[in-house]
Amino acid sequence: MGEFDLIKRYFSRKSLQNDVILSVGDDCAITSIPTGYQLAITTDTLVEGTHFLPSISPTDLAYKSVAVNLSDLAAMGATPAWVSLALTLPEIKEEWLAEFSQSLFAILDRYGVSLIGGDTTKGPLSITLTAQGFLPENQGLFRHQAKVGDWIFVSGFLGDSAAGLDLLLQNRKIENESDRYFIQRHLRPTPRVELGLALRSFSCCALDISDGLLADLEHILERSQVGAEIYLENLPISRHLCIQYEQTQAEKFALTGGKIMSFVLR
Repeated sequence: MGEFDLIKRYFSRKSLQNDVILSVGDDCAITSIPTGYQLAITTDTLVEGTHFLPSISPTDLAYKSVAVNLSDLAAMGATPAWVSLALTLPEIKEEWLAEFSQSLFAILDRYGVSLIGGDTTKGPLSITLTAQGFLPENQGLFRHQAKVGDWIFVSGFLGDSAAGLDLLLQNRKIENESDRYFIQRHLRPTPRVELGLALRSFSCCALDISDGLLADLEHILERSQVGAEIYLENLPISRHLCIQYEQTQAEKFALTGGKIMSFVLR
C-alpha cells in the first residue's frame, strides 16, 4: 500500500466543521479563524521507547497522541479546532492502522476537532501531532501572569499516571481495581478542555503538568519571577494511591509524576 492509498483509506474524512475550507489530500489545509480571535498552536512528538512502551495498543496510542496536544491548548485557554498528523511507521499493518485511525477520530469527534492534514513516512514508530485552536485576543492563560499572594490549585489527582507507568515498567500482573485505575490514568489522560475555557476570563496563569508538579511549577515561577510554597498534606492524592503505596512514595509520584493533564493555576 502506498502513502496516498494509506491516507485515503484511513485518514481522509470530510470535515464536520464549517471553518475547514481545504483539508486532507491537498498541498496545504486552509481554515478560517473567527474575527477577534488569535491562533494557538502546539506540537508534540511521541517516540516508541521514549514516550510510550512498545506494548501500547494502537487505540491507546492514538488517544494519547491527541490528548497531550489538547491538554496544551486547554492550558492556554484555547478552543481546540484542528490537528495535523505526521506518522512514522516501521511497516504497514492494516489492522494496526484501522484501530489507530478509529481511536484517533473518536477522540477528535469528542472534542469537535478536525484532522486537516499530515504526512506518513517509514522509520521507527513515532507520532507527531500539531494541534491548533483559537482564543479571544489577549485572554490566554499565560505563564508570566502569576503574582505574589496567588494560590496554587491543581485539577484532578496527582501521581496516578506515574503509578500506572511504574506498573507497566515492572511488567506486573494487573491484580486489582487500583492497578486498572492507574493504568487507565496513564494511558487515557483527560484533557481539561472545558476547565481551560472556563478560566480564561479570570486572567489566570496555567499549564498542564506533563513533567511533574515541581518541574512544571518552576516554569511559572521563572516566567513570573515569584516563588512558591507547597504543603505536602494538601496534595490531592487519590484513595487508590494512598492504599497501594506508602506515604513517601505516593508523595513522590504526586510531586514528580507527569502526563496527568492537570492544571497549575492561580
